[in-house]
Amino acid sequence: MGTKTCHVKVRDANDEELGINFDHIWQKTLTVLNPMKPADGSIMNETDLTGPFLFSVALGASLLLAGKVQFGCVYGMSAIGCLGIHALLNLMSSAGVSYGCVASVLGYCLLPMVILSSCAVFCSLQGTLGTLTVLIFIGWCSLSASKIFISALDMEGQQLLIAYPCALLYGLFALLTVF
Repeated sequence: MGTKTCHVKVRDANDEELGINFDHIWQKTLTVLNPMKPADGSIMNETDLTGPFLFSVALGASLLLAGKVQFGCVYGMSAIGCLGIHALLNLMSSAGVSYGCVASVLGYCLLPMVILSSCAVFCSLQGTLGTLTVLIFIGWCSLSASKIFISALDMEGQQLLIAYPCALLYGLFALLTVF
């Protein structure tokens, strides 16, 4: 006799039920990776923290591969930096900004630091060439973050005022990466 097979479809937790939209994550990631392209302010309408959480875990993991156990510093600096930049943006913009939006932008713009810390696993960033590389990556992060902030909050002409505190924040992550 032939055997009869029964296919039961098990329902998994759908991505949309979890609140994860991979198209938005991909769009925000591409915006960060190409800082010369103008940012679409509407990408911040949906605040998600999946990408930033993954990038902060990836930064901690790449630091761990380099022999630096700095998970607490990564999360602590992220939280304090988000609070500070949230306060600054609320003082500077006429429209209020949510904490989730600030955390999302700063977290997505952490991606170049993940790339830098992954490079630090294989080569030392101490020296002249390493310092120049670190400065380029800090500029990349802060340019991407300030570009997204000015487009999302309609703050034309204030990019340098926003880029400076972002550069200070990402400079702390770069210090963790180098030393």
